[in-house]
Amino acid sequence: MSEFSKLIEKLKLIEALYSGATTPGERSAAENARQRIRKKIEQHKEMDPPLEYKFSLQNMWSRKLFVALLRRYNVKPYRYYRQRHTTVMANVSKTFVDKTLWPQFLELDKELTAHINDTAEKIINEAVFGDSSEAEEIRAIAHEG
Repeated sequence: MSEFSKLIEKLKLIEALYSGATTPGERSAAENARQRIRKKIEQHKEMDPPLEYKFSLQNMWSRKLFVALLRRYNVKPYRYYRQRHTTVMANVSKTFVDKTLWPQFLELDKELTAHINDTAEKIINEAVFGDSSEAEEIRAIAHEG
């Protein structure tokens, strides 16, 4: 199994965890769970009304992942004119953000970031130079004057 396939499988397992599936049979029902989450969001709009959230994500891949996750749950990501590219706005309930969206994003982002970092490290070591460790820290020479 390739590293890419392993990452996809890991991300699917994390998704399955958040939608309540833990076995391969349950994973096939993950789409139903996702639909239930979408319905719950709609049903709880009165009790837990959507608020406008502003998320700032500096890493391009984290931002793409977050936007995809919002769209998965039928939440429309946007940003206002003149807002930075790092900003993602969304109208969602506090409960959904606290219990589903943000914890799931953090876990998926951790795996994705680790994979991207490992891949970049391998490419740099193999294609550029074998030592990509941090630069040595030296003490500055004191200036006399």
